[in-house]
Amino acid sequence: MITTITTTTITTITSIAGGGITAALGIAVVVMLIFLLTTKEVAVYSGSGSSLRVAKFCSVGIIPMLLAFAVIVAAQILQLLS
Repeated sequence: MITTITTTTITTITSIAGGGITAALGIAVVVMLIFLLTTKEVAVYSGSGSSLRVAKFCSVGIIPMLLAFAVIVAAQILQLLS
């Protein structure tokens, strides 16, 4: 049973990666990261109370996006090296 699930999972991941969905997801992550970083900087520069709340809200999304960006960069480097 576990062998069947593992084989199916590997086949699915390989077909998704080959289909270009990975590239589209990578582009979406980078665009969202740029948007969140820009919004945070503008909100911090504004300095009002509501702007500072927006900056804190953006910080919550920035950390996972940075981790996703690091994984994307690492995957691209590994792809270039192999």
